[in-house]
Amino acid sequence: MSGEKKTFLKKSEKIAFDKKHRATIKFNIGKYDAAVERGRNRYSRLDIARDRGSYIKAKAINGLHDYLIEFESKITSNGAEVIWAEDGNQAIESVHRILYENKAKTLVKSKSMTTEEIDLNEHVEHVGVESLETDLGEYIVQIAGEKPYHIVTPAMHKSRHDIAELFHEKFNTPEKSSPEFLTDYVRGILRNKFVNSDVGVTGANFLVADVGGIALTENEGNGMMTFSFPRVHIVIAGIEKIVPSLKDLGLMWPLLAAHGTGQQVTVYNSVVTGPKQDKEVDGPEKMYVILLDNKRSELYQSDDCYEALKCIRCGACLNACPIYKNIGGYTFDSTYGGPIGSVITPFFKGFKEYNHLSSACSVCGNCTEVCPVRIPLHNMLLYNRREAVERGYSGWTWNTGMKAFEYAFMKRKRLDKLGGKTKNKLAMFGKEALGDKKEIPHLADQSFSQQWKTKP
Repeated sequence: MSGEKKTFLKKSEKIAFDKKHRATIKFNIGKYDAAVERGRNRYSRLDIARDRGSYIKAKAINGLHDYLIEFESKITSNGAEVIWAEDGNQAIESVHRILYENKAKTLVKSKSMTTEEIDLNEHVEHVGVESLETDLGEYIVQIAGEKPYHIVTPAMHKSRHDIAELFHEKFNTPEKSSPEFLTDYVRGILRNKFVNSDVGVTGANFLVADVGGIALTENEGNGMMTFSFPRVHIVIAGIEKIVPSLKDLGLMWPLLAAHGTGQQVTVYNSVVTGPKQDKEVDGPEKMYVILLDNKRSELYQSDDCYEALKCIRCGACLNACPIYKNIGGYTFDSTYGGPIGSVITPFFKGFKEYNHLSSACSVCGNCTEVCPVRIPLHNMLLYNRREAVERGYSGWTWNTGMKAFEYAFMKRKRLDKLGGKTKNKLAMFGKEALGDKKEIPHLADQSFSQQWKTKP
């Protein structure tokens, strides 16, 4: 068993029985479920919208090379510099170069899971540049010294009381402060940072090929200020974020909002096509777009799982997943948790170390049912399990056990060769899988078929 798997099992066992954590997640996801139900009900034919969203993303992924080249050509012609990064190291090296060339000392960042993927904050702070999260949820987990818990809601694991206590500890704000007070407090801190920062970093919800645009959707306005005030704008985006046309946003933005937050459309929606032009007053003087591969090409080569690149990061599959709701986001030990994370993380971080995530699934199919772009996630998790076996990562114990299971269950008489006492002893070999809160059920001395045959 790999070290990552052992850690996963220990964390899972601990967090699954943390009553406070369960209550917080139940409350927060309950609010999400109610909002998203209203958001989905705004569609007269949600099934058609999902079909169209799936088609657009499939078209983009199937023509990935051509659309990326078109995007590069268009945004470069508007004055931006495009940088292709094969992995996280190349992306970080490019960021370091940009910071050095522009003599940057401070950096503000809007919410971006791609920057979390390459540990951007830690790397820029290592070279003496202050990096500040400007999304409220991201800011909360940053000052707590944590990573985002959820793709859309980074601080989902914290209650308002937890956050009030954190702010009191870090900033000496009044105890039991209201969410409204704390929001205003953070706004006051960030406004000064926006105005005085040298560099702003954003991700991209979509890369729009035909106009060479970065499409950003948000609710707080921090993203817009991140790329408007600083003189340098850095975009870090995965290559899979591409969509063919600007007109596609008319479908994709509302679809993302409905499944991500339950809104008809998020509050602020921006398309950035380059740095400030000669006759423009506002905007950055320089713009860099780092297109990150980081094993996405490996995923692209998978005949079974390449459609995972259609993901628009709405977080719907996480909120629908019974496993995620029980073991939480941190247990996955990856940037992307839940069903989508369990599919893509083995490709991104290694099948040998992370194939166990694909087994953290009851195959209920909820994730596939709620996906706005119809990614067959639960099927992909099964494909990953098969892939792990074919690569020889399942281990001797598992392989031997499965062969014994197959042999025994092929015929009833083979099962009946062993009595109840022997079966109970064999069952004890798997007791660790149930943790210390459950017990292995006791098997009868005779099987049901044996009892039936001797029935009077």
